[in-house]
Amino acid sequence: MGQSNGGFSKTGLQRVRDVLARHVDSGKIPGVVALFSTGDETHVEALGTMRHDGGEPMRRDTIFRMASTSKPVSVAAAMVLLDECRLRLDDPVQEWLPELADRRVLKRIDGPLDDTVPARRPITARDVLTSTFGLGMDMTSIGTPVMNAVFEQGLTPNLPTPMPEPDEWIRRLGELPLMHQPGERWQYHIASDLLGVLVARVTGQSFEDFLRERIFDPLGMKDTGFHVPADRIHRLPPLYAPDPQTGEFHVWDEAEGGRHSAPPAFQSGGGGLNSTVDDYHAYFRMLLNGGVHGGERILSRAAVELMTTNRLTPEQQAARQELATNNVHISFGQGQHGGWGFGMAVRTYRGDYAPVGQFGWDGGSGASTYADPVNNLTGILLTQVGASVPNPVHLMHDFWTTLYQAIDG
Repeated sequence: MGQSNGGFSKTGLQRVRDVLARHVDSGKIPGVVALFSTGDETHVEALGTMRHDGGEPMRRDTIFRMASTSKPVSVAAAMVLLDECRLRLDDPVQEWLPELADRRVLKRIDGPLDDTVPARRPITARDVLTSTFGLGMDMTSIGTPVMNAVFEQGLTPNLPTPMPEPDEWIRRLGELPLMHQPGERWQYHIASDLLGVLVARVTGQSFEDFLRERIFDPLGMKDTGFHVPADRIHRLPPLYAPDPQTGEFHVWDEAEGGRHSAPPAFQSGGGGLNSTVDDYHAYFRMLLNGGVHGGERILSRAAVELMTTNRLTPEQQAARQELATNNVHISFGQGQHGGWGFGMAVRTYRGDYAPVGQFGWDGGSGASTYADPVNNLTGILLTQVGASVPNPVHLMHDFWTTLYQAIDG
């Protein structure tokens, strides 16, 4: 099996469209915008409506809440700093984040917050980039004192109160013990938010300003940012979180006056971006192109290779694999299949239709964004239905399953 040399087959494209339409016609997914490309061939499907009760149609330029698919994009800011030697992988972050000096580590993950030992070493930039700095959203540890404290302190999104501004956020984070020793174990999400605070401290700019200057503007990502300006808010659909029992549509976040209608106190690299299929396509094509966009170098090839290949040790990999497999009833099967680079998943074994080497991530708002160097393929799938129910995730599975069959190689 060599590399695919063709584009998409006609029959394959029709099947992709049919599977998207089937989900929309079911009434479970009000609307979807999908973009997929291989080589110079790009296709866009926009189906359904902005609201579950009808209204404006989905369009190619509809803006979506990217949720955790923010992670693979926001991490690029740190890669710029590594490229410019303003940050080194093994620099202790306490130089910029003194709140994280002299860490204590829980003796047991479910132990009391004061039952700790000293950290064996300082937290490094590498620990933060690989999501192994010692704290994270551990779905297998819900109800433990430390996870309760993470929620109570407002350190994670999607709670009734928004996350505090970065200095206050890092102060609160600094009051908690670590769950694991630095560099020991992969843990989800918090590292991606911490990275934004680190970038802002190193550069003296807001995280968004630095991202805009170095990543968004050079790539022409004109609709990407941490809020949607008033003159574009009509392009943002409401985000629904259907009732897990009844499937009834509940609005989780309205567009006008909602969480994304004004600049947030905390610019969340872990989940705060809004964007469009074309903006994300430009970003993932740049990665597939070794860091170059339209003749301009955005990131070094070496930086892209570091981001998009597995960075976890076999031990960390085993722990991540166990986490993914044991949470399959919560994730509906997404987020499995192997390793983690910087800010994104990397397939390290063939667990479904995608080949080893595919990189990207999914979001709890119904977004799925991956690129695949084997087939020179990019896919961006965006909906307005949160993963409180399996429907948007089943749509993701069906999209990728049919997309990989559509490659005419």
